Amino acid sequence: MSSMSSKVSEIYDSFFKRTWSPMTGGILLALLSIFMVAWARPWGVVGGIRNWGDWVFYAVGLYENAPKHPLYFSSSVIDIGILAGAWISAVIAREFAFRFPPMLEIWKGVIAGILMGIGSTLAFGCNVGGFYCAIQNLSASGITMMIGLIAGVYVGLRYIYWEMEHFTPGPAGPTILNKLPPALGWVGFAALIGAAYAYTGSDVDGAELMPGYLLIGAGIGYVFHRSRLCMVNGFREPFMTGEAAMGKAVAVSVILGMFGIAILKFTELRDTSMYVESAFGWGSLVGGFIFGAAMVVAGGCGSGSLWRVAEGQIKLWVVIIIFGLTNSLMRNWFGANGWMEKLGSAVYLPDYLGYGGTMFLIIALMVVWYVVIDWNEDSNALVVEM
Repeated sequence: MSSMSSKVSEIYDSFFKRTWSPMTGGILLALLSIFMVAWARPWGVVGGIRNWGDWVFYAVGLYENAPKHPLYFSSSVIDIGILAGAWISAVIAREFAFRFPPMLEIWKGVIAGILMGIGSTLAFGCNVGGFYCAIQNLSASGITMMIGLIAGVYVGLRYIYWEMEHFTPGPAGPTILNKLPPALGWVGFAALIGAAYAYTGSDVDGAELMPGYLLIGAGIGYVFHRSRLCMVNGFREPFMTGEAAMGKAVAVSVILGMFGIAILKFTELRDTSMYVESAFGWGSLVGGFIFGAAMVVAGGCGSGSLWRVAEGQIKLWVVIIIFGLTNSLMRNWFGANGWMEKLGSAVYLPDYLGYGGTMFLIIALMVVWYVVIDWNEDSNALVVEM
């Protein structure tokens, strides 16, 4: 018969040390996506890292007008929360370390970051804002970006195979700071709560919403790290190894989040235009294709790169920095030249199919993807050979 202390230790390990299943991560991510919309707005990744890039270019004099402050810009605060939640998870589980990859991987991070910045500009978001949250918010552009992502992942995978045949990556760099005490993670958790509370004393416009952005974002980061949920894996592995667990989790997560957010929009608790961008058309399709190929080369999508930054993966630090700078430049140039209005149309699916028809379409799309990759897991019919 187990003692109380051993039972407490087992529960502690389950929540803070053991890796959760992808499906657990997908379900929790869907709930947090609904919470974020119920709080104020959908979550995303690109807006926050673009804000950081905007500040870099403003600081060097390239931009005339100061961007919104990173600590009071919703997208930035969400990204900071994701970083904090993933870092807390990594430290408590003793999984944090600065890991330096071979130099070839660094250069791949630079190229992939540039392409991810371009693709996310065209699609009005990365795999999160352009696909995951776009579909959950009933935007047609999320569907076309999904098509682009799948095609891009195939091309990116073909490149990876070609690279494996023609290049050797060379020796990896050192791994440092890999023995941080778990207690430091709990200190970080306390600091996170303190930061959220500090916003309540601010008189800056919109500050009252920042604690929710920060804490829900931290929950998203924590879930990503504990489940190691990765949308690159979800799209890539069916074609690379046949493994479908991540892809199934993403499909279920999209459906669950869609139900909750559809209720919020149907009842007019949230504006129906929220996250319905002018990208349905070539913008989301081509942007998804470019982003899909690039995220395979990067080894992380928008969300996956961000939580891996918090885990200490130096290649993904390079990806996120270049990604943010490129997206800032592209978005600024497109905006100045009127290109943002030429990428496609803003199509809110219920305006054409009604809420019932829209939900049926999204469920059908995700179920087809789920069934196909599940069948492929057994047959390997879609696995791309080297």
